[in-house]
Amino acid sequence: MKSVILKYVLKNVHEFGSVNQKVVLGLVLREIPDLKKDVPSVLKVIAETVKEVEKLSSEEIIEKLKEIDPSLLEKEEKKKKKKGELPELKGAEQGKVVTRLPPEPSKYLHLGHAASFLINYLYSLKYEGKCILRFEDTNPEKASEEFVESIKHDIFDYLGVKPFKTVFVSDHMEKYYLFVEKLINQKQVYTCHCLSEKISKYRRAMKACSCRKKSWEGIKLEWEQMKTGNVAEGSVTLRLKIDMQHKNAVMRDPVIFRLSYKPHYRQQDKYKVWPMYDFENAIEEGLQGITHVLRSNEFASRIELQDYIRGLFDLPNPIVRQYARFNIAGATTKGREIRSLIESGEYIGWDDPRLVTLQALRRRGIVKEAFYELAKIVGLSKTTSNLDFSVLAAINRKLLDEQASRLYAIFDPVSVVVSGATDKKVELDLHPHKRKGGRKFIVNGSFYLSKKDVDSVKEGEVIRLIGCYNIKKVKDEFVYDSEENIKGIKKVHWLPVDSVVSLKVLMDNAKWQEGYAEETIEKLKEGEIVQFERTFFARLDSKKDKEFWYTHT
Repeated sequence: MKSVILKYVLKNVHEFGSVNQKVVLGLVLREIPDLKKDVPSVLKVIAETVKEVEKLSSEEIIEKLKEIDPSLLEKEEKKKKKKGELPELKGAEQGKVVTRLPPEPSKYLHLGHAASFLINYLYSLKYEGKCILRFEDTNPEKASEEFVESIKHDIFDYLGVKPFKTVFVSDHMEKYYLFVEKLINQKQVYTCHCLSEKISKYRRAMKACSCRKKSWEGIKLEWEQMKTGNVAEGSVTLRLKIDMQHKNAVMRDPVIFRLSYKPHYRQQDKYKVWPMYDFENAIEEGLQGITHVLRSNEFASRIELQDYIRGLFDLPNPIVRQYARFNIAGATTKGREIRSLIESGEYIGWDDPRLVTLQALRRRGIVKEAFYELAKIVGLSKTTSNLDFSVLAAINRKLLDEQASRLYAIFDPVSVVVSGATDKKVELDLHPHKRKGGRKFIVNGSFYLSKKDVDSVKEGEVIRLIGCYNIKKVKDEFVYDSEENIKGIKKVHWLPVDSVVSLKVLMDNAKWQEGYAEETIEKLKEGEIVQFERTFFARLDSKKDKEFWYTHT
């Protein structure tokens, strides 16, 4: 009984800040019906438990809930997600949270990057803290100005992120060298001439190589040679001396610096020795005062090493909150694969509509708010999320429904003459709720209809040209029927033959689809997203050429 009462008292305090003892009583009796025989005794225990729980901090309450019944917290997180709220962060204080966005400028950002970055950014906003954009550009072979500029455009202009500051890790190389030289003087590192295959083999065997026994003088000399480039590229690395028998393989004397003589896009030939990911990452979190690291659980084994590195220099450790990795389904996100497809001519570029790069998604008409909603939905879930375009499209569709103008376009046009029809002026709404009117037509009985619609009309059937009038199929012709908007009959969109504009749409298979649209498209601004009624949403990519990119249905 006591444990059940404690569970519901903790839950009440955690969710509402206080306890309604009658609510707790009801929950307890529902779970243990036999207690109805002695309600006074149950109420007494509830009152005692409330006094105990009120002495606990919010963090202690969460920890106790995790011990007793973690599912209660998971249910709460699901409720919050439904409301578009992010769950609370452990150790987060209003105005003191510092998160980071750490892109490596070696590829174009994609859907997974956006979700991950916005989770970090949204938490900084939630707690009125800071978010730092940090370019992890210490791999001269991969980092480039092209990717830096692309990432800036995606983060600043497309996603609308406003970081507290932007830093480039390569600008901090002198600090890294000072940190390393401190480790050399403390005899905590050694230079290693083993090839990567041998290092991996010995690491698996928990065996130290002979390089570990080098003298301090020898290590110091070789480090200086590495810095000046007086050794062959790839012939030596600098390793951190920890423990080759450590149960975590990552801790078995990791390589923390390597040689690279390729000119760096930002530092040119200034540096020859570059930090590895774990060293760079650990130091930067400490130097920048990052309080919370929110990232996928693929980095779980590296937390221990990064904490160890910060400990060597008395740098503070951030609170690391891991969530399940996003599986991007239905499109490749690997830079090498995409580059190969582009070079072969199969893909038109990094913005090919078959990709989920942010460049491609922007041109297709995914609005930035859709990414923010996606980040809130995914949140910090520990359940693997399968992200594909359909997930994002569902969110985007709801957002566009509220704002996109409605227009007519027909991509399989059939010319139809309606016998007995008189000239008529028609005005349709740009938006069913927000922008009444605005689409003006003069019709004279000659229309373009969709072939699919025409073929579906049966002999003698009456259909309605939306917002215009009703027509009837008689033999192989159409005749005017009536003006009344008859309930239950088929309704189709249309275009007047003598006032259309040719257009083409790049579809999601990267093939062009041509057709006709109403003249209202002449008034659209480049980049505007519209809904071609009964077909799909599309974004105007080129006003001059009347070229649209397919968004989604």
